[in-house]
Amino acid sequence: MSRNCPDDGVSAGIAVALLDRTAVCDIDLIERLTALINGVYATAENGLWRPQAVRTSASELTELINLEQIAVATVGGQLAGAIHVQALSDITGEFGMLAATPEQRGIGVGRALIDFAEQHCADDGLQVMQLELLVPSSWRHPNKVFLDDWYRRLGYRVIRTASVEDLHPALAPLIATPCQFVIYQKAVDGKVTSERQERGGSRLSGLR
Repeated sequence: MSRNCPDDGVSAGIAVALLDRTAVCDIDLIERLTALINGVYATAENGLWRPQAVRTSASELTELINLEQIAVATVGGQLAGAIHVQALSDITGEFGMLAATPEQRGIGVGRALIDFAEQHCADDGLQVMQLELLVPSSWRHPNKVFLDDWYRRLGYRVIRTASVEDLHPALAPLIATPCQFVIYQKAVDGKVTSERQERGGSRLSGLR
């Protein structure tokens, strides 16, 4: 996610919901999601990856939608962002692939997506939310510094670091500069967000 991350407030006009499995038939939506996520990460992680690397693909998103692990944010019915959320274990959930459209910068799309992911995992009986942040090992990437501060303000704490080779060995050949993953966690057991009903908890089958 790039520096178009939201502030700590959340606009009342944002709705978030999981995509229904039927959305795998919406080729235009999948293409827009792929372009959105890859575009945001190309900016946010500029200098970290070799030119051929991309954050995701249409085939990967199709698989994740079929597993009902992709939630999207909308503003006025228009696509405004996306997040991948999954269970890692009986107690731990994880979110990733967080992206918000540049046009909706600063209104709280990213925060709404994370709130949704946390509540979704809490509703499923999970106790902890986890995320991974890729950072360069020997220099400070401004977008990563920004995100580290933002996640900490949302209540996340660093629990450990791991090498790319150990955590995601298939990605190692695509890294352009030495990097490591910083792993954050936050307790979400029993989390309740007052805006959840307004943002939506249903599954969407398609978007404009």
